[in-house]
Amino acid sequence: MTMNRKHVLAGSACIALMGVLLFAAMAWASNAGTDAVAQAGSEMVKAGAQLGADTGVAWWVWPLVLLFFCFVLGIIAVLAGVGGGVLYVPLVSGFFPFHLDFVRGAGLMVALAGALAAGPGLLKRNFASLRLALPVALIASSCAIVGAFLGMALPTNVVQLFLGITIMGIAILLLCSKNSAHPVVNKQDALGLALGMNGAYNDPSTGELVQWKTHRTLPGLLMFIIIGIMAGMFGLGAGWANVPVLNLMMGAPLKVAVGTSKFLLSITDTSAAWVYLNKGCVIPLMAIPSIIGLMLGSFVGVRLLAKAKPTFIRYMVIGVLLFAGGKALLKGLGI
Repeated sequence: MTMNRKHVLAGSACIALMGVLLFAAMAWASNAGTDAVAQAGSEMVKAGAQLGADTGVAWWVWPLVLLFFCFVLGIIAVLAGVGGGVLYVPLVSGFFPFHLDFVRGAGLMVALAGALAAGPGLLKRNFASLRLALPVALIASSCAIVGAFLGMALPTNVVQLFLGITIMGIAILLLCSKNSAHPVVNKQDALGLALGMNGAYNDPSTGELVQWKTHRTLPGLLMFIIIGIMAGMFGLGAGWANVPVLNLMMGAPLKVAVGTSKFLLSITDTSAAWVYLNKGCVIPLMAIPSIIGLMLGSFVGVRLLAKAKPTFIRYMVIGVLLFAGGKALLKGLGI
C-alpha cells in the first residue's frame, strides 16, 4: 500500500467519522433539544405566515428564489476562488427576509457540503495534507464550538454589526493579499518538524515533484484560534482566512494551502454546525435549496473558469463583499 493510498484511506475515514458525529449530533439535538427545536420551528412557522401576509408571496416562492440565487452564487464563488459560505451569509442575511440565526446555520451546511464533496479528491492528489490539517483542525474545531455558542448568546444586532465589520475586513484582505505559489522556507522550525508538517505533491501544470515544509508554525496555530471562533460565530466557513495563514504565514504552497483549507472545513464546520442544529437553526427549506443551488452553480463555474477573466471576477466579488458588509453594518446599527 503506497503512502498516497494511506492518505486517501485516512482522509476518507476522517470524513466518515465527521459524518457519523454530525448524524449523532442531529440525533442528540432531536432528543435533548426537543423543546428548543420545537420552539424554534414554531417561531419559524409564525414568521413565515407573517412574511406571507406582509408580502403577499406564497411560502414556496422563497425556497425557489433561494435556489436560483445560490446557483448564481456558486458560479461566482468558483470563479473568484472563495468559499460559498463567505458570500452566502452576508448576502442572504442582507437581501432575504430570514433571521440571521437561520442564515448562519444554513451557511455552515453550505460550506460543509462543498468541503465533503471536495475532500477525497484533494487527498488523493496530495493537495490536502493530513499532517498539516489535523493539528490545525483540533484547534479550529474546538474554537468553532465556542464561537457558535458565543454567536447564539449575543443579540442579533450585535452579531450583525460584527458580521458587517468582518465581511468588510475580508474584502480588504482579498484586495491586499498576494498569494505565493511556492513560498521560500529555508529551514523548518522545531514545532513543524515535530508535527511532521511537510510533504510532496506532483504539480500537474509543470509535471514536477514539489517538496514543501512549514515555518512560523506556532504563530500560525495561534491564528486558528481566532479563525475558529469567527467561523462558528458567523457561519462563514473559514477558507478566506485559512489560505492566507497556511500560505503566507506558515509557508505551505498555494495548492496545498487551498486543498488543506477545503478539507479543514469538513471538520471545523461540523463542530460548529451541531450547535445550530441543537438550537433548531438549520431549517431544511433554507438549507436544501441553498446546498443544491450552490453545488449546481459550482459545476457550471468550473466549466466557465477557463474562459473567465479572474481579475474582473475578483474585483467584482470584492465590490459585492464591501456592499454586503456595509449593508450588514447598517442593519446592525439599526439604520
